[in-house]
Amino acid sequence: MTAEVVLYENPGWGSAIVEAQLAVYAMPVRLVPAGGTRDPQAVARAMAEVNPLGQVPALVLPGGGVMTETAAMTLHLADLARSDVLVPGPEAAERAAFLRWLVFLVAAVYPSFAYGDVPTRFVPEPGAAAFQARVIEHRKAMWRVMEAAAASSFGSGPRFLGARFLGPWFLGARFSAIDVYLAVMTRWRPGPAWFQAETPRLWAAGAAAAGRAEVAPVMARNFG
Repeated sequence: MTAEVVLYENPGWGSAIVEAQLAVYAMPVRLVPAGGTRDPQAVARAMAEVNPLGQVPALVLPGGGVMTETAAMTLHLADLARSDVLVPGPEAAERAAFLRWLVFLVAAVYPSFAYGDVPTRFVPEPGAAAFQARVIEHRKAMWRVMEAAAASSFGSGPRFLGARFLGPWFLGARFSAIDVYLAVMTRWRPGPAWFQAETPRLWAAGAAAAGRAEVAPVMARNFG
């Protein structure tokens, strides 16, 4: 695919996940700032015409169609690129595990940022701080579920042998879009220090993805 896509983005936000995937596929992309602000409510207003939920990212395809939801973009971009680099194909041994944990990321972990980043959208001010703290604790619990999965015996999952991480990817020897998600999401709260201490397998997979030649410039632009 050579036609340009348009990505509505904010540096350091969820758009970085899609931007990194586009870089892996070497797809031409035009980046459009989402309102030129990091204030979530201002971004929501700026994005309302493109995404009914007012969320970043949104992707405009060459034919003019608009996509939202990063998991949907992940699967569709693999189809457009005719590549299994990031999405294991139907016959791949890792396919079922990949789909399971991709959906887990977007259904169990990712929504916690929508709830927790601006808690006053959901609870009155007197209880907002406590609500946010509980959301972050729930998020940590979900990350620990993924960490345990990374150490379990599903498919070709990664392992620790002493101090050596065997993989180096979440799916073991198989690089995938899950590692790209981890590269970005381990930069978010509860923050890199927490991931290194509490979920070292996830941190290692994300760090390995962030260091790939195609992904590193995207990470630098988004996170400095």
